[in-house]
Amino acid sequence: MLAELFAVMAPVLAGAGLGYLWVRLGHPYPVDFITRLVFNIGTPALVLASLSGANIDANSFGQMMFATTLVILTMGAASFVVAKLLRRSWRVLLAPMMYPNTGNMGLPVVLYAFGSAGFAYGITVMVTVSLFQFTLGAVLNSNGSPTKTLLKTPTVYAILISMALLLTDTSLPPWLANTVDLMSGFTVPLMLITLGVSLASIQVKSLRSGIGFSLVRIPLAAGAAWLIAGWVGLPPLAQSILVLQMCMPVAVFNYLFAQRAQREPAYVASLVFCSTLLALVYLPILLAFLM
Repeated sequence: MLAELFAVMAPVLAGAGLGYLWVRLGHPYPVDFITRLVFNIGTPALVLASLSGANIDANSFGQMMFATTLVILTMGAASFVVAKLLRRSWRVLLAPMMYPNTGNMGLPVVLYAFGSAGFAYGITVMVTVSLFQFTLGAVLNSNGSPTKTLLKTPTVYAILISMALLLTDTSLPPWLANTVDLMSGFTVPLMLITLGVSLASIQVKSLRSGIGFSLVRIPLAAGAAWLIAGWVGLPPLAQSILVLQMCMPVAVFNYLFAQRAQREPAYVASLVFCSTLLALVYLPILLAFLM
């Protein structure tokens, strides 16, 4: 079991560690360019490549999206209680509670832990979280029209195409499938490297508050995901992946949103940093139960 857990975590540590060391050694890293590349090309290609060739039907896809939505809303409701407990504004804690790092960290862990069979479920969770982030997140942070944001998001079109393929039981033409598969190949490695770069760039002022938040959020997320997955009737594999994905550390995007809205960005930075470091401790334990 230890060997299996190490095999899962090693690529994640290596990728993030590479990004962290790259910046610490003084080398330039174009975060904005890489983020746009991954967001506009890599992620849509990854969604298409994973869902179009996955052993998952439209019903399972919709069921997983529905369960993920319920967990996100539950965590949003719980943020009001957690805010009182930690004596913070609910507006500051809402996004960190609702949006875990299902992309940069979640997808690699799901891939190496559950393989291609579970990766489609991991993609589904990531897609659902992203849709909430760039719609509800845009509204709460006054970041333009959520409708315009959605229409400018290539991943949305990748989802619609994938759904059409799933509903009609159709495959991509070989030339397009090969192209999409090739383009999706750089996404996960760049996600991990960018995660390491982001951690190296974040200045943390309060370790205690970041650790305290994580110790409250993780059990809540695990419990909510497990109960909701059982209530919705997800199969065991999907249930495990939903729990794993929703227990990922706070997404880096939350720090960027907090900085843009000027809602205690230094505090949110500590949540991102501390939750990611703690993930290296609790994720192997969680995987031991889920795998």
